[in-house]
Amino acid sequence: MHTNLSDILLRLGAQQQIAADCQALVERELATKSGVSAAAVKVAYKAVTAFAPGYYAATVESMVPDMLKQLDPFWADYRAAGGGRFGDYLVTRPDEVSEALLQVTDGMAQYSERPAVVKAYGAVRGGAARHIAAALPAVGALAERYAG
Repeated sequence: MHTNLSDILLRLGAQQQIAADCQALVERELATKSGVSAAAVKVAYKAVTAFAPGYYAATVESMVPDMLKQLDPFWADYRAAGGGRFGDYLVTRPDEVSEALLQVTDGMAQYSERPAVVKAYGAVRGGAARHIAAALPAVGALAERYAG
């Protein structure tokens, strides 16, 4: 098992595999959402994925290293605690973990040269932490699978 989640990227092709699994995770999470806030998220997702062929996939792939770095301190704490599932551990710290991951997307939005993407992100940013918190068990399971 890797000491740091960032070390996962040393394996050839890992970043692309993780990105593909992250995209599938997002799609599964979106499929479970309903209501007004879910509609906004689904519209933003559709806008970003329809924006330009390959843009969304390339963006997710580019975020993987930073997302793993943001999860590293939580991974270290989880390993030090010794036991259980990483997703269960993350669920005990939803605000901290969500904000750590949102630092990556906030940074990307801040420097994006794509106004349509920034607008879509801005429309859902307010409720993003809640949606991330709901996905933490799946995020933890994904990280554990690659950490071996």
